[in-house]
Amino acid sequence: MAWLLALHIIFLLFWAAALLYLPVLLAAAATNRLEFVATPPARQASLHRFVYTHVATPAALLAIISGTAVFLWDRNVELWLILKLAVVSLLVLGHAALGLMILRRESGQGSHGALGPWLFTAFASLLMLVIIWLVLAKPVLDTGAWAV
Repeated sequence: MAWLLALHIIFLLFWAAALLYLPVLLAAAATNRLEFVATPPARQASLHRFVYTHVATPAALLAIISGTAVFLWDRNVELWLILKLAVVSLLVLGHAALGLMILRRESGQGSHGALGPWLFTAFASLLMLVIIWLVLAKPVLDTGAWAV
């Protein structure tokens, strides 16, 4: 069980790092207007897309799979865990929104400002802090009439 939890934490760290790195990369590209190659070849993906598809998304999938395995192994169904899963769902939606920002940037349809990536960074950071708090504090929430 400990090795499974360690894998879950490792994949979460990779996912979180990629989610925090990609908006900074997008903002830097928007403000500097510098590209590694002025006109990339037609079959070559951008660095944004490479990090998103080869680091962030596989790490997210492996974190979710390993977290599900930890959940099934431990058979823990407390309210803090349900809240954590809800916040993780918001982070997954943010992950998808980041992919859309990358696609819009590549196609030239997106705004060329840096505000969007910085707002995403603030949103993702807040969600990550809430997840960390829920996991470490494991708050006992009064369910009242909703108790099962």
